[in-house]
Amino acid sequence: MLIIPVKEGESIERSLKKFKRKFEKTGTMRVLRERKQYVKPSVTRRKEVKKAAYVQKLREAEGE
Repeated sequence: MLIIPVKEGESIERSLKKFKRKFEKTGTMRVLRERKQYVKPSVTRRKEVKKAAYVQKLREAEGE
């Protein structure tokens, strides 16, 4: 649970902005979206390997 201390005379908009920032940093929405649909471990691994190959290809092209 997020607790945002509100100081005397502080506007509600500022407090809401602090809450949104903290909420974003916790990554709650990202986790919920990931859990929305099950992805098999083999598919996840395949995606990681594909991304690693792409990044490596970019780095090799950059070095030339």
